[in-house]
Amino acid sequence: MSVKLGTGKLDTGFPKVLGCIDGTYIKLKRPQEHEEEFVNRKGYHSLNVQAICDSKYRFISMKGNMPGSVHDSRIWKLSALRQQFDAGMHDGFLIGDSGYPCQRYLMTPFLNPSTPGQQKFNKSLCRTRVTIEQTFGIWKQRFTCLQRGIRACPADVVEITGTCAVLHNIGIDRHDIVDFDYIFENHQHIHELNLQNTMPPQRDGTATRQLIVENFFS
Repeated sequence: MSVKLGTGKLDTGFPKVLGCIDGTYIKLKRPQEHEEEFVNRKGYHSLNVQAICDSKYRFISMKGNMPGSVHDSRIWKLSALRQQFDAGMHDGFLIGDSGYPCQRYLMTPFLNPSTPGQQKFNKSLCRTRVTIEQTFGIWKQRFTCLQRGIRACPADVVEITGTCAVLHNIGIDRHDIVDFDYIFENHQHIHELNLQNTMPPQRDGTATRQLIVENFFS
């Protein structure tokens, strides 16, 4: 499933945020073909679903057809949405953890913040980025098969996952009841843990990141 970037924005104090990006594992039964590709870093078979959410916990983009062994940054590199950003089709930033490369349109935390401004940047970025973890939590509570695993082949799991994403958005738009307090309590520290998933930043994003620090956090 691939959904085009929508218009929902995050009003969190971080400038020009279009959405928050991350990946999540959806467990599936052992595939008959290319089995080893689906074993994720936690040791079980899964898809690695990359999604972007807005401030209302809606999915505004999703790529759900990648095996569990594929790293988040690799999925992003292969995505059509990254090509759109490279072409200048979107005006604003995505917010990701340090598993993603720092790019002029994809902001990630400083791995070793050395100034108060950089520390404030990291704090604001983490408060913003936790929205995607909360979105995954709501989604998986709404559809418990996404938590427990889906005993189906990868192609069917891709279809089921995409359908659940569409239905999730409909539920959010209709204010369907979800236990937000439980979800947020169980995801409030995830953004801090993800800072340990480090990747060296790419050159073309570091200047933009520092410019944001100087203009908004100094």
